[in-house]
Amino acid sequence: MAKTTLRNPHLNGESFYWNAGPTGVLLIHGFTATTAEVRLLARRLYLEGFSVSGPLLPGHGTTPAELNGCRWQAWVEAVDSAYLEMARQCTKVVLGGESMGAVLACWLASTHPEAAGLLLYAPAISVPPLRKAAWFSWIIPEVQKKIGQDSLPWQGYTVWPLHAARQFYKLQQVVTDRLPQIQQPSLIIQGKFDRTIHPDSGKTIYNQISSSVKELHWMEHSSHCILLDSDLDEVSTITFRFIDQAVVNPERPCANDSLTPDAGGRG
Repeated sequence: MAKTTLRNPHLNGESFYWNAGPTGVLLIHGFTATTAEVRLLARRLYLEGFSVSGPLLPGHGTTPAELNGCRWQAWVEAVDSAYLEMARQCTKVVLGGESMGAVLACWLASTHPEAAGLLLYAPAISVPPLRKAAWFSWIIPEVQKKIGQDSLPWQGYTVWPLHAARQFYKLQQVVTDRLPQIQQPSLIIQGKFDRTIHPDSGKTIYNQISSSVKELHWMEHSSHCILLDSDLDEVSTITFRFIDQAVVNPERPCANDSLTPDAGGRG
C-alpha cells in the first residue's frame, strides 16, 4: 500500500473478513478512505458474534491517480462480489457503510432484496460540492484537501481525485433513482455536525425507501465520520439493538420510526 499519499498510513486499511456467527455484516468504507474507517465498529460487531466483511474498494489505499482511473461500476462490482461471498457463508447478511459506502450499500439493497437489513452511517446521497468538483475534473485531476487538526483515526488520501468525484456523482444519481426499490429494515444515523453531506441526506433516504421498518437517528456530538467520532458507543448500541430486533429476532417488536426525520439536524 502506498503511504506517501495517505493520511495516517500506519493504520491497517486492507480488506478483511472475520468469520464468527451465522449472521454477517458487510461494512463499506467511504470515498478516498480505506477500511480503517469501518474497523472500529467491525471489531465490536465481531466480538458480539457477527461475521464481518470489509472490502477495500478499487482505487483506494493506493494512489489518487489510480482512483481517478476508476468508474463507479468498479466499486459496485467489488461490493457485489463481497456480498455474494458473505451470502455463501452466512444465513443472513446485513448491508452497511459510511458515506459513499452507505450509497453503495443502498445499491446492494436495491439489487439484492434477499439481504436482511441496511445500516447507513452518514449516507452521502447528496454532497453539495460534488457536482462542482465533477465539473472541475475536466480541468484538473485533483485538489488538495483541507485537513483539520482532529485526532480521528481516519485513513485516506490527502487530495480529492476529481475524475473519481465525477464517478461518485454519477453513482449518487443512479442510486437515488433506485431508493424506492429498497424494502429491507433500514437504520440511518447522521451526525449533527456533519458538514460534508447535505443535512437532509438521511431524511431523503428515509422518505424515499419503501421499508416498513426504518429509523433515523442523529448523533449529538458527531461530524461526518461517525464510526470514528465521539458517539461511537451510542452508534454501536443502536446498531446492535437494531440488528437484534429487525434481523436476528424480527418477531420481536422493533422500534419503527423511533426518531422522525425532523427530529434532528445540524447543531
